[in-house]
Amino acid sequence: MVSTSPLRHAVVVEDDADIRGLLVLVLEQLDFVVTEAPDGLSGVEAVRRTNAELVTLDINLPDIDGMEVCRRLREFSDAYVLMLTARADEIDRLNGLDTGADDYINKPFSPKELQARIRALFRRARTPAAPAEDQRQTDELERAAVVQQSLLPRETVRLEGYDVAGAFRPTRSVGGDFYDWYQTRDGMHLTFADAMGKGMGAALIAATVRAVMRSVADTPAIDDAFGSASLTIASDLDQSGSFATMFHARLDSASGKLSYIDAGHGLALHIPAEGPAKRLVSAGPPVGILDGQHWPASELDLAPGDSLVIVSDGVLDAHDSLEDFVRNVEKAARNGSTSDDVCAALLELAPAATAEDDVTAVVVRRKPDATH
Repeated sequence: MVSTSPLRHAVVVEDDADIRGLLVLVLEQLDFVVTEAPDGLSGVEAVRRTNAELVTLDINLPDIDGMEVCRRLREFSDAYVLMLTARADEIDRLNGLDTGADDYINKPFSPKELQARIRALFRRARTPAAPAEDQRQTDELERAAVVQQSLLPRETVRLEGYDVAGAFRPTRSVGGDFYDWYQTRDGMHLTFADAMGKGMGAALIAATVRAVMRSVADTPAIDDAFGSASLTIASDLDQSGSFATMFHARLDSASGKLSYIDAGHGLALHIPAEGPAKRLVSAGPPVGILDGQHWPASELDLAPGDSLVIVSDGVLDAHDSLEDFVRNVEKAARNGSTSDDVCAALLELAPAATAEDDVTAVVVRRKPDATH
């Protein structure tokens, strides 16, 4: 009688079709059932859908980078993660970060070496679940929650012709989500960020990000301001072995011109009064990943009736697919009569009973022109 082994599932997250095809062949030779994903967000969805035991993950992806993918995977999966990088000098940097990955390998790779690395991974015992938290852990989380709440803006943005609101719901473990805004002579500045990790460490990183971003408010060009701030932030992140995804924007309220930089966040949507919603693609990896990184600025016009919606990955994680996520966020934005209503509806997309991460939302809506 032929014995049958349980099926093992793997997900290959790689944007290069040729390399993806080679990885699939290598894994199939090891008797994995393989699912392919050409970008980070679809990779996260595939791991969730298949409950994969192994993930091969490219660092440089077209939407969110591999570091952010790995962080999101670790919120629900204990799959072995093997990261692939085209730059040999990245390996030392990655080894110094708490990425959640189990191993790293350079491109181009030897198929036999890759198979040997994978076999070695599966000989390892997975880290046992953490014991129940003691009182000290509880006290630290309570202090972290206080720090996190203190980062949220106390002032209300009151711009003629605009409706601005934000909402935040922490999980019990307390993550690194926060948003900040303030009015300027020409309109407003807005920062939305998520520091890797949980507890007091993540809260303190978020506090650093907020303070540094406010310190460059008077730098005229947004890319110069973000570049200067990122150097300071990256220095602190390097010491803590962490990184932070960020979305920073500046709005000229008279014209509706919004200048923005997305560093590894990838969850901001422009929802026009007419036409489909557009997800704003990230301009590069999170802050703290690569030395000397530059994030180019982009622009969009917020016309009357348009909305800018930014959410945390806690909202994305509550959906089975990226398409469902975009559709539901757009529906919430169009159905709410005020930005506060929209924020409340966005948080409901990730019910508190099942959410595994902080859930945060910010909405900037330009009111419809009264003459039309």
